[in-house]
Amino acid sequence: MKNYILTLLGAATIVSCGTMGNTASKVGKEQASIANTKWVLADKVKGTVPTLNIDGDKINGNGGCNRYFGTATFNTQSGTFTPSGVGSTKMACENMTVENNFLGALQKVNKYVVSDSSLELYQDGLLLLKFNKAE
Repeated sequence: MKNYILTLLGAATIVSCGTMGNTASKVGKEQASIANTKWVLADKVKGTVPTLNIDGDKINGNGGCNRYFGTATFNTQSGTFTPSGVGSTKMACENMTVENNFLGALQKVNKYVVSDSSLELYQDGLLLLKFNKAE
């Protein structure tokens, strides 16, 4: 019985790792265009949920407290995404941790993987931010 349970747990682990690898294996490969799209951070956070709006080569949204803005270049053939010149308004909010972490991660991004309803932003092979398509 013990061997059966260990085998079952081992198989579940292998399947879950294989599922995670499917998206990660797409990093650095050809992706669909994300021009003129809107996204909402998939993680549950305390307070306002950060957003990402991509309008041509301009990006903007809410970082959790303040509005942010900048530019980004992306290449659909190589799956690269490079934000630059990211700035924000400077309102003081009760909890700035979400915004500081979000904007810090956003500025490290260099790759993206997109599906119909989600956008994942990576630093090389490390997933930094995951978004759901805004409705």
